[in-house]
Amino acid sequence: MNRAVVCIVGRPNVGKSTLFNKIIGRRIAITEDTPGVTRDRIYAEGEWLGNYFTVIDTGGLEPSNEEIIMTNIKKQAAVAIDTADVILFVVDGKEGINEIDKEVGEILRKSGKRVVIACNKIDSLNKIDNIYEFYELGLGEPMAISAEQGLGLGDLLDELVKNFPKERDTEYDEDIVKVSLIGKPNVGKSSLINNILGEERVIVTDIPGTTRDAVDSYVDYDDQRYIFIDTAGLRRKKKIYEDIERYSVVRTLAAVDRSNICVLVIDALEGITEQDTKIAGYAHDNGKGMIIAVNKWDLIDKDTQTVNEFTKDIREKLGFIIYAPIVFISALTGQRVNKLLQMINLVNNNYNLRIKTGVLNDIINQAVLMNQPPSDKGKRARIYYGTQVSVKPPKFVIFINDKELMHFSYVRYLENQIRDHFGFDGVPIQISFREKGE
Repeated sequence: MNRAVVCIVGRPNVGKSTLFNKIIGRRIAITEDTPGVTRDRIYAEGEWLGNYFTVIDTGGLEPSNEEIIMTNIKKQAAVAIDTADVILFVVDGKEGINEIDKEVGEILRKSGKRVVIACNKIDSLNKIDNIYEFYELGLGEPMAISAEQGLGLGDLLDELVKNFPKERDTEYDEDIVKVSLIGKPNVGKSSLINNILGEERVIVTDIPGTTRDAVDSYVDYDDQRYIFIDTAGLRRKKKIYEDIERYSVVRTLAAVDRSNICVLVIDALEGITEQDTKIAGYAHDNGKGMIIAVNKWDLIDKDTQTVNEFTKDIREKLGFIIYAPIVFISALTGQRVNKLLQMINLVNNNYNLRIKTGVLNDIINQAVLMNQPPSDKGKRARIYYGTQVSVKPPKFVIFINDKELMHFSYVRYLENQIRDHFGFDGVPIQISFREKGE
């Protein structure tokens, strides 16, 4: 990763996620007055005065807490600290210093990394004296801020940028492809991310709902940079009890919105479920590239017909994404994970494919000769010409004499003709019709 990396650390409930959201300018990390809400490392891009950098929000550190989730959070934070160029240590200026702050400060001193202390919740001048006790941490001058109100953030960002290593690239990179892993909870999305990365970046336990946020991980593959977004799985509504869980559903949908390609991860032991259909439908309706990854394939008893039968079931239940390729994988053993990466690369190329107008019209004219457009009451639809107006996803506009004459079955026919010539595997094709003069 060539970007400068800022890692936000601190004990639970000091405002790390609120500060993270302020720095990146949009609400990604879940902010809730519940310790331990942010469990994984949340990655996003920040910018200050033309300097682009990566920001990592970590789960709250409680070095003396040995519960399973807290143990994993400490491990996540340790890896994030190792990755960071600058560590942003957030403390609570309202409560003052405590033993956990001192333990975290000791961890940071031993890391040898550059540290900037953000003394949060200083929302008025009469609280400014609260910062002085944090000199005790021995990590330099604390900076007074209020993440909630946005006070002091300019000075804080100036200090962060000042500490970036000179060799880091801070220019804007618009060529990153965003890939979100979607599906039910506990189908192996986090394990798949960890297999692709070759490291434990996303917490993996057998507790459904461990991944509450959408987590970004950077991957370089075949000369292309990708961001993989691991999302909290969608549950049935009746199982959504707490606000945090409800926010996670919103994050999943938001992750789909900001992605280019969605990988629907299905549990081979369970098969297609109603939740799979709903989230796949949302991705399809929003024009995202689609791949279906059937995970835990190593646990299935197979014969010569197993793949064909499973494929048939998927096509019947997810017929609206018939264009999506299917890959049978095991995140645990790594079986066909490399094939999945190759498929993501192919779908990305198709997602950006543009057909020349002349070639497109040759295909349309040939299609019309083989199968005439529909007619109604003696009036037949007449196609004049077509053109591709955009990519991501590919969108086509076809000019005709009367839009009311065009039947959905003929639209499907034209789409199939385009696919027969150009493939567009994994990509929804959007076709609209206009009358001349519109």
